[in-house]
Amino acid sequence: MRSLTTWLSGVAMATVLAIPAYAADPLKVGFIYVGSIKDGGWSQHHHESAMKMKEHFGDSVELIEQESVPEGADAERVLTQMSLSGADLIFTTSFGFMDPTLNVAKKFPNVKFEHATGYKTAENVSNYSARFYEGRAIEGLIAGNMTSSNKIGYIASFPIPEVIRGINASYIHAAKVNPEVEMRVVWISTWFDPAKEADAATALIEQGADVILQHTDSTAPLAVAEKAGNVIGFGQAADMIEYAPSPRVTSIIDNWAPYYIARVQDVIDGTWEAESTWDGIGAGMVQMGEITDAVPEQVAMEARAMIDSIASGTYHPFTGPLNKQDGSVWLAEGEVADDATLGGMNFYVEGLTGDIPN
Repeated sequence: MRSLTTWLSGVAMATVLAIPAYAADPLKVGFIYVGSIKDGGWSQHHHESAMKMKEHFGDSVELIEQESVPEGADAERVLTQMSLSGADLIFTTSFGFMDPTLNVAKKFPNVKFEHATGYKTAENVSNYSARFYEGRAIEGLIAGNMTSSNKIGYIASFPIPEVIRGINASYIHAAKVNPEVEMRVVWISTWFDPAKEADAATALIEQGADVILQHTDSTAPLAVAEKAGNVIGFGQAADMIEYAPSPRVTSIIDNWAPYYIARVQDVIDGTWEAESTWDGIGAGMVQMGEITDAVPEQVAMEARAMIDSIASGTYHPFTGPLNKQDGSVWLAEGEVADDATLGGMNFYVEGLTGDIPN
């Protein structure tokens, strides 16, 4: 800020020339993405939310982004470079960025970091995630009602609690409405690889699945379902509306923009603190896309009722009685899973077959 300069003219006259202050430097906010910002799903939706944040703040925020960042050492290099370039706040938007985020945060204590879907914090590191399993429960209800073959396919990325929760939630609610249903899980060890995702979807359909769920980022499974015909699927992380009304019959939409706006505002206001956030349908962080006319009206009504009950807190997708895969009791009648158990979930529920990879 430039100072005011006072010029004295004569004995009785003083003229103060006020020179306008320069605008404060914009807050520099960084985002790194594991996939392409045009992946049609996870990374694209984070990018679009970042753009909404930028639109909200205008010139008071400078946005810097890096897409297609591999998890691991490459992420650490990118985060180091962003920090050196003057970033004030960095959002790291994939589970595998967790340790790189913590490592870089130690070296740059004046930079604030926000890590998506992880569980570790530090003095300058927050974490945030969404209760995706709430949306998976609704998908499971629809899948169990709509399958003709009683075979549901699930394309899974990595065996972390977030993904396991989704598998369990969808299976529980599919089996509730259709006790004959089988769920086959294919693990592909990647978040975004359209070729692998397509191969997994093809294999599941060839095994008789007529419903495909995914916890991967591209639209490839929906494209395979569309080509196969008589197979339905769901948008993942983004609406993927281009595949509606079928095979995409609804979608789980991650609504990150309000969180990004709030956390940037906290930095601007000087009130930012490291914290953990885990919100769902009730808070609006998880949203369900339009349920299309391909879904029978009665099933759509049941799905909307479940959305409302989850949002109001009157229903929790993990409510007993529920057993673990080995038949041991997990939750008694009416008992609700606690967040600590859900946060570390490493087991299948009863009825699911196969093993969780190491």
